[in-house]
Amino acid sequence: MNSVSMNQLAENDYSLDELKKEARMGAFGEETFEREVRVIDLSDFEQRKYQIADELWLAATDIGFFQVSHHGIPLDQIHAAFAMTEQFFKLPEQVKAQYPLNRNAGWESKAQIRPSTHTPDQKESYQITRPRMTGLYPSAQELPYFKQTMLEFEHACWEVGMKLLSCFAYKLGFADDFFTHAHNPEQETYQSTLRMLHYYAVDPALKDQLGLWRAGAHTDFDCLTLLFQRKGQGGLQVCPGKDMEQQQWTSIQPRDDVITCNIGDMLMRWSDDQLPSNFHRVKNPETAEYQGARYSLAFFCQANEDVVIESPAHKYSAITAREYLKQRISANFKGKY
Repeated sequence: MNSVSMNQLAENDYSLDELKKEARMGAFGEETFEREVRVIDLSDFEQRKYQIADELWLAATDIGFFQVSHHGIPLDQIHAAFAMTEQFFKLPEQVKAQYPLNRNAGWESKAQIRPSTHTPDQKESYQITRPRMTGLYPSAQELPYFKQTMLEFEHACWEVGMKLLSCFAYKLGFADDFFTHAHNPEQETYQSTLRMLHYYAVDPALKDQLGLWRAGAHTDFDCLTLLFQRKGQGGLQVCPGKDMEQQQWTSIQPRDDVITCNIGDMLMRWSDDQLPSNFHRVKNPETAEYQGARYSLAFFCQANEDVVIESPAHKYSAITAREYLKQRISANFKGKY
């Protein structure tokens, strides 16, 4: 192990297999260009749904990452969400601090410490989880139209996420609307999250510290992640579980016209490991790469609190989505759940 010693691993009592694996992923590893991150066209979705489902399944069972085009969210709406994200993070720190993170809602800065690295991610984030937002939206005076813009974008993401999850439900033999019911935004138990992310520009004084990561290696806690990136602001890398020991990483180039998606741990459990939730990270840029701020938007399809995650073949013990997220978040954010 590189940045995580065996002693450190022994001292952490992680109760979930996912966390035990993550704690082993702190090494720098090496880059490989031999993997393909497939782009899947979602146009004419209702007419082509089962063909799309087959394409998604092949991509997801390969490396757990894929990109979707013609997804239905207008580019103007994505640009508006990014513009609002930049405006939010430009607010004075004392203003943002009025909306502190708790239970996947609110703002934090360098508070996320991954089990893989034991150092804070070099970023700040603001998370929107609809039922938990009382008192956490910036005022109209601080940031006009923020709430409306971001909630409309959150709903658009939910719609795309449910389309994709209906394909996986079909392939798993579930009812097509199985995951739509499990992620019901009309219920107070809803806990899907839109996360706005600002990775800090590289401090020249720290650029050679290999122990620092914009986001340390991890798997996502959810069923499915939808990630929006900006062209020219790269750094995202994936390492399939089958390559854990070698830690071979592939960079995913950002494009404005696609959504980058990945399977999360909830769906891996629900599929008895047929769908892999694979490791990814955001590396610090190298000297010749863009050193400025990086912004991204991530939507996490996380099953409602009272939903029981129970795999058909019972490979994993049944657990409520609330308890599952509580354990995962507690390992990343001390005292934030």
